[in-house]
Amino acid sequence: MKGLYFQQSSTDEEITFVFQEKEDLPVTEDNFVKLQVKACALSQINTKLLAEMKMKKDLFPVGREIAGIVLDVGSKVSFFQPDDEVVGILPLDSEDPGLCEVVRVHEHYLVHKPEKVTWTEAAGSIRDGVRAYTALHYLSHLSPGKSVLIMDGASAFGTIAIQLAHHRGAKVISTACSLEDKQCLERFRPPIGSHCVTQLEYNGTIVAHCSMDLPRRTVQLPDFLSFTARVIDVSNGKVHVAESCLEETGGLGVDIVLDAGVRLYSKDDEPAVKLQLLPHKHDIITLLGVGGHWVTTEENLQLDPPDSHCLFLKGATLAFLNDEVWNLSNVQQGKYLCILKDVMEKLSTGVFRPQLDEPIPLYEAKVSMEAVQKNQGRKKQVVQF
Repeated sequence: MKGLYFQQSSTDEEITFVFQEKEDLPVTEDNFVKLQVKACALSQINTKLLAEMKMKKDLFPVGREIAGIVLDVGSKVSFFQPDDEVVGILPLDSEDPGLCEVVRVHEHYLVHKPEKVTWTEAAGSIRDGVRAYTALHYLSHLSPGKSVLIMDGASAFGTIAIQLAHHRGAKVISTACSLEDKQCLERFRPPIGSHCVTQLEYNGTIVAHCSMDLPRRTVQLPDFLSFTARVIDVSNGKVHVAESCLEETGGLGVDIVLDAGVRLYSKDDEPAVKLQLLPHKHDIITLLGVGGHWVTTEENLQLDPPDSHCLFLKGATLAFLNDEVWNLSNVQQGKYLCILKDVMEKLSTGVFRPQLDEPIPLYEAKVSMEAVQKNQGRKKQVVQF
């Protein structure tokens, strides 16, 4: 039985992915579950975090977002039994790679997979769903009527975040980094005047109705039913994100900002890799409304005293999005399992519609993982067994 692992060079700069023979798993013990993997999603490996957590190894397992069937359970397992369909995220210190036919995992990292959800959908959405919940519910306290700016909304994570914010009744603004991304985001917006419905509800309120006895009629959908109220195309570098957001909100600023990285310095001083259409930190502070929340993925964010003073005057908050905290500490394990269950429920009911690439076989996982690690490709890559 083979599994995919990675190893780092002595300079810690280059990562090599290798298939390695894996010993048969021992008898399942205590709270562990033996799982036959049906699908495993591919995500970038944060080697810096692994080094900081003192988790460096010669060979480190690859693949953590898995979905599969329970083969065997330990004597103390209470949530699952053989033949259950489950989904979850392997912890950072897992000894087994998700890109393997059979793995062992503690039951507290798994939840049941709904019957309507496919294996690839479950594995491909679970981590982005956790990130979106962490950012919008726990770090920024999203509520109906709030305005939300989601940077790079056409990414796999951005798509789920937009759908979650829309489901909660928020007004969503998003940025597009290319014409293809803009077209993708525009497809989230239902075309005005082209929907034939019998009854249309929004948050439990009927906003359009047509009797079944009458001929089908075309109704105009209100603006608030669009997933994205506005798509800001930043691909040409001429559009100013702060001005566009202030215009969209009547000068009040947005309530929540979820970035995809920011520039810390001027373009002349910034490394070339950082110039990929990222907004400057001053732009984010400018477009943030009073009492707003800025959720950042920039782990090395630096704020000067004038920046902090501006946030103070606005009564705004700054939070760092690190979805690994759920697995690094089991203090809030119950809350984490509730998030996993809710993500699966929203997949089952159609609230989440992930942007997934075509499933790939296991023998192509090495090449695909190399592309994912280099941040190539937009849709989520999922290996199907």
